[in-house]
Amino acid sequence: MVKGIGTDIVDIKRIKSVMEKFGDRFFQRILTESEIAYCKSFSKPDLHFAGRFASKEAYSKAIGTGISKDFGWRDIEILNDERGKPYINHTKENEYSKYRFHVSISHTDEYACAVVVCEEIT
Repeated sequence: MVKGIGTDIVDIKRIKSVMEKFGDRFFQRILTESEIAYCKSFSKPDLHFAGRFASKEAYSKAIGTGISKDFGWRDIEILNDERGKPYINHTKENEYSKYRFHVSISHTDEYACAVVVCEEIT
């Protein structure tokens, strides 16, 4: 049973601007070391940083809290399985850990978007 759906879209120019202004400091606040290393492994890391950012925003919408005291940026990380499929790993045990999450990330040179579906495990 679907408990929630979230979506988000991010302008790549905005991420590039943040990268130029704050460097790694910004991403260290919202991403785990594994996520940062993954994004930096690409020739256009800004696309992947934007996808991770959009995924976390979409997750917060799927659980219905937004980024708040109930959900912090680093409570989850977006990882990839051996075939490249993204998945959500809970870094902190919480009430949302009992659900199954599905994530899809897409990007162009201008935008990154993500959709997250929260599913009750039966």
